[in-house]
Amino acid sequence: MRNTTKITAAVLATGALTFGLTACGGGEDEKAKASDPLIVAATPVPHAEILNYIKDELAPKEGLKLEVKEFTDYVQPNQATEDGSVGANYFQTQPYLEDFNKKNGTHLESVATVHLEPLGLYSEKIKKADDLKKGATVALPNDADNESRALRFLAANDLITLKKGSEATATPQDIAKNPKGLEFKEVEAAQTPRSLKDVDAAVINGNYAIGADLKPAKDALLLESAKGNDYNNVLAVTEDNADDPRVKKLAKLLTSPEVKKFIEDEYAGSVLPSF
Repeated sequence: MRNTTKITAAVLATGALTFGLTACGGGEDEKAKASDPLIVAATPVPHAEILNYIKDELAPKEGLKLEVKEFTDYVQPNQATEDGSVGANYFQTQPYLEDFNKKNGTHLESVATVHLEPLGLYSEKIKKADDLKKGATVALPNDADNESRALRFLAANDLITLKKGSEATATPQDIAKNPKGLEFKEVEAAQTPRSLKDVDAAVINGNYAIGADLKPAKDALLLESAKGNDYNNVLAVTEDNADDPRVKKLAKLLTSPEVKKFIEDEYAGSVLPSF
C-alpha cells in the first residue's frame, strides 16, 4: 500500500510537471506567434497600397509587424490563406468569398469590411455607352461571381435584360433581351484592362482599372453605384485564425479613421470606404 502511494504520488508529480511545461510552452508559442509578422496576401491596387500605408504609418504604434505579399489573380490568395502560407488576405468581395468557399471546400471567413471598388464599363473606342454599335463586343470577367455582377451592372444600365430569377448566377446565356446584339468575350478579371485593345468595351473591376492607370470616377462610361452594394471588399482568414491577436489588430486598423482618410485622399472616389 505504501509503495503504491509512493508510485501514485510520483506519477501525479510527473503529470503536474508535464502539464506545467506544456502550459508554459503553449504560452511561449502564443507569445512567439504574436511577435511574428502577419503575412497578408493582396492584389496590388488598392489593397496592397492600403496595407503598405498601414505597415509604414500605423502598425508600428500597435506593435504589429506586417508583411504584404502581392498576387495578381483571384485564386492564389485564397489558396495560400487556406494552406497557411499566409495568415490573411485582402482582395475580394464577400459574395466572391462565399462562392469560392462553396466551390473549393475552403474554410475562409471575413473579419472586416473595408471598401468598395465600383465596377465600371470602359472603352478606348467610344466616349459614352450609348455609342455602342450593333454587334459590339464587350469583355466580361470570366469568374462566376464577377461575371454575374457585371451582367447585373449592364442590366441596371438598360444595355441588356436578364431572365427573371437568374440574376444571382447570371451568365451570357441568361440574357433575355439584347437590343444592341452585344457579343460577350469572357476573360480573366485581371486581363480585362488589356482586352480594351481588342474589344469595343470592357467591364473592369475597380482594382484592375486603377492598376491600369484608369481613373474610374473619371474614365468609366458607366460606374457602379455604391448605394446598397453587396460587393464590399473584406479582410479574410481561416476560421482558426479569426481570433489571432494580429488579425484583430489589422482589422481594427483597416477600419480606422486614418485609413478612411487615406482612401478618400488617395483614390478620389474611385475607391469608397465601407465603414
